[in-house]
Amino acid sequence: MNYHSRKLLKLNLAPWRMATVGSLLLVGLTVVAARAFYLQGLNTDYLQGKGDAVANRNLTLPAQRGQVTDRHGQLLAISTPVESLWARPGELKWTAAQQAQLAKVLGMPVSELSKKMARKTRGEFSVRRPVTPEQAVKIAAMGVPGLHLRREFRRYYPAGEVAAHVVGFTNVDDLGQEGVERAYQDWLAGREGQRQIMRDRRGNTIRDLVPIKTAQLGGNLALALDLNIQYLAHRELAAAIAKNKAKGGSVVVLDAKTGEILALANQPIFNPNNRRNYKPGPMRNRAVIDTFEPGSTIKPFVAAAVLERGLFHPDSMIETPDNWRVGNKLVRDTHPHSQLTVSEIIQKSSNVGAVKLAMSLTPQQYWEVLHRSGFGELPGSGFPGETAGRLRDASTWKPVEHATMAYGYGLSVSLLQLTRAYMAFANDGEVMPLSFLKREPQEIAGERVFSPSVAREVRAMMESVTQEGGTGMRTRVPGYRVAGKTGTAHKLVDGRYSPDRYLSSFVGMAPASNPRLIIGVVIDEPSGGVYYGGSVAGPVFAQVMAASLRQLALPPDAPETATLMTHNALRAGGGA
Repeated sequence: MNYHSRKLLKLNLAPWRMATVGSLLLVGLTVVAARAFYLQGLNTDYLQGKGDAVANRNLTLPAQRGQVTDRHGQLLAISTPVESLWARPGELKWTAAQQAQLAKVLGMPVSELSKKMARKTRGEFSVRRPVTPEQAVKIAAMGVPGLHLRREFRRYYPAGEVAAHVVGFTNVDDLGQEGVERAYQDWLAGREGQRQIMRDRRGNTIRDLVPIKTAQLGGNLALALDLNIQYLAHRELAAAIAKNKAKGGSVVVLDAKTGEILALANQPIFNPNNRRNYKPGPMRNRAVIDTFEPGSTIKPFVAAAVLERGLFHPDSMIETPDNWRVGNKLVRDTHPHSQLTVSEIIQKSSNVGAVKLAMSLTPQQYWEVLHRSGFGELPGSGFPGETAGRLRDASTWKPVEHATMAYGYGLSVSLLQLTRAYMAFANDGEVMPLSFLKREPQEIAGERVFSPSVAREVRAMMESVTQEGGTGMRTRVPGYRVAGKTGTAHKLVDGRYSPDRYLSSFVGMAPASNPRLIIGVVIDEPSGGVYYGGSVAGPVFAQVMAASLRQLALPPDAPETATLMTHNALRAGGGA
C-alpha cells in the first residue's frame, strides 16, 4: 500500500469531537445504570406491579342465588353450579382441526362458531353458557390458549310450569326477569366476590393467589304459596280451559285472615326451565297484570254501599220491571222478576235491581265505596307490573255510566284486585294487605272498609247465591257453607262489546260462617256452548275450594249437600 492510499484511510478528527462523544456515551451509561439500580434495588414495586399487571388477574367469583320455597319449605327455585365457555380473542391460538373439534363438542356448525369467534372485541366474551359437564371435560382436555371455563350458577325450578307465573325466572346472567325473582332481586342475588390468580403467557391459570373478597350467598325466600293448593289450582284451571275451549284463565287463592296469596295460576303457561322460544304471551301473569270488566261480581259492593248508608235493608222490596231506561241505555234482566228484595237482587243477579240501588246513591257516594274497596288502586302485592285497573273520577260520570257500573261495566279490575276486595266481606269489613311472602297473623293490621254488620249481611246475601234459586249452585262444597258471586261480562273488542265473546267469573269464600279462604276464578272466552260464570268458573272454584279446605283441615260448618244441578235449574238463576 503506497503513501497516498494510507493517507486516505487515516481518520483526521479534531480532539474536542472525540471528547464530546465519549462524554455523552459515559453520561448515557451512567443514567441507565442509575435507573436500573433505582428500579431493581430501591423502587422494586414498580417493575413488580408491571409484571403483576401482565400475569395476575382479579377473577370475579359469582354469588350463589338464594333459594325460593313455598310456605312448607318445598323448593321452588334453586341454583346449581355449572361451567360456561369464554374466549379471549387476543390470546386465542388454535388450528382449524381444533376449531372443528370444538364445534363438534358444542354441537354447532363450524361456520357458526367461526362467526362467533370473529367478534371484534378487546375483552373476553361468552361462547356457550352453560356447557354440560361432559362438554366441559372435553373442552378442558383440548387446552386451547384463549379458551377457558368459568364456574357460574344456573337457576332450576323444581315445580316447573305449575308455579312459573309466581316465581318467575332469571336470565343468563342470573338476574331476575319476572315474578318474585325480579321483585326480590337484591335480596336473592347475594354479592359477588373476587380472587387474584396468576396466568402464564398462554392465559392458563398456574396459581391461585390471595382472595380479595369472599362471595356472599343470597338470602332465601319463603313464599306464602302452598304448593299443594297451587297444584290443585293449576290442574282444575287447565281442565276447565280444555273443557270450555277457552282462550285462557286465572285462579287466585287468598288466606282471608292474613292476606297471603296461597295460590295463583294462569293459562296459558310456560316452563321456566326451558328458555328456548320464550314468548311474551304465556309468560304474562294475567291474574296480576291483565284487567277486565268485572260484570256482576261488582254487585255485592252496590248492596254494601246502600246498606252502609241506611238507604235499604236486606229485605227491602224493589220494583224490578223487565227493563228500565237510564238516559239512552235500556237495562234488562236475562230472567226478569217483577219485584225482588235487596238480598234477592244479589241472589238472582238482577241488573235492573242493581241499577236502582246504585242510582239511589250519588256518583261520589258510590265512587267512594268502590275506591275504599281498592278499585282504581294498586293491590299492593309488590308484584312487578301489577295494575291498578280503571275507576274514573265520579265527577266525570254520566247517568248511563253510573248505571252500568252497578253491574260491572265501565270500570276494570285485575283478578287479584277483585279477589282482594272480597276480603271485606270475609273479614267482617276489614281488608288485609296482600303478600306473596309467608307472614304471621300478628304481623299485620287490616283496613276497615265496611261496618261488621254490613259485611255480614252482604255475606249472607252471597251465601244465597249458592243455594236453591241462586246463580251459583254449582259452586257448592259438600260439608261447607259457601258465599260468593257469579259474573258474566261481554268482552270489549275494538271499542264495541262483542255479542258472543265473554269473560266468565266467580269470586267466593268458605266456610261462610267464618271464611278462611277466598278464591277468584276468571275464564276468558269460553266457547264450548256455555258461558255463564256459575257454569264455567263456578265448578273450578268448587273443586279448588273443596280440596283446599281439606288440605288445611278446616272443620265443616254445614251438612253435606249435592253440588251438581240440572241445566234447567241453572238457567233459573239471574243469568250471571
